[in-house]
Amino acid sequence: MSVKNEFDNFLNKEIQAKSNEDKLLKEQTDEYEALMIKSVLDLSLKTSNSLFGKDAGDDIYNSMYNDAISKSLSGGLGISNMLYNFLKERV
Repeated sequence: MSVKNEFDNFLNKEIQAKSNEDKLLKEQTDEYEALMIKSVLDLSLKTSNSLFGKDAGDDIYNSMYNDAISKSLSGGLGISNMLYNFLKERV
């Protein structure tokens, strides 16, 4: 193998590694945004209905609902993009 081929292979591996790091960072910032959204939803959607009794699974279902909503909203509010850009500059 020539030196040029070895250098090209090295550069390709570095670019691919950087791309994988960027994907992982984006996934983590989206997860952080989902966590923040879930915290807000947990606080804002606490309801106490005096007409109906409380079932044993209500808290679990409400938590699952808030989790699903927060994951679907993550990445769309801009918090994860700002955090991603900030962290990408630092790394």
